[in-house]
Amino acid sequence: MKHMTLAAVMTAILAPAALAQTPPAAPAGPAPLQVQSPTYATIPMEITVNKPAKDVWARVGKYCDIAEWFQIAAGCTITSGVDGEVGSVRTVGAEILVGKTELSYTYTQPVREGRPYNLYHGTLEARPIDAKTSKLVYTLVYDTSLVPGDDAAKKADVERRRTAFTRALSNMKILAEGGTLPPPAAPAAPAVTAPKAN
Repeated sequence: MKHMTLAAVMTAILAPAALAQTPPAAPAGPAPLQVQSPTYATIPMEITVNKPAKDVWARVGKYCDIAEWFQIAAGCTITSGVDGEVGSVRTVGAEILVGKTELSYTYTQPVREGRPYNLYHGTLEARPIDAKTSKLVYTLVYDTSLVPGDDAAKKADVERRRTAFTRALSNMKILAEGGTLPPPAAPAAPAVTAPKAN
């Protein structure tokens, strides 16, 4: 049997440990974005309501209340998860509840096959002003770089959504204050009858 030198023995023992401590090669950088140059539009809208925020939220803040105040003929049902809890999915746009507080919720729409994701998110909140008054705040966010056409087409898409959701806010105010909704608007654009999916 051959005798190994001390140096050879130490090399045999320490070599695997040295290899284990070698850090992996650093990645070249983050993976490229699916959309080369996203342009996120934010559409903030609000309306004052002559009721306390808690009363307003109790009347219009349930996750499927959208069917009433958006006047969606097909209605709304929960298809997955627990109604009103993070992770629940409603039939309107297949929207997923991704965040909530006592007087607000945020939802998104899912990725769809064959279409780049536009990061569509909406947040609805009842915000107290004083003991008898509040305001409903609705904010939409999405990537307008995916809207076909020029800047004018992108602005028109933003305004179409603003018009539809401002009408929805007016309907929420009517309902929260105990009124009756007017007949639904004529379906001139898809978002009038239901929020547009991605």
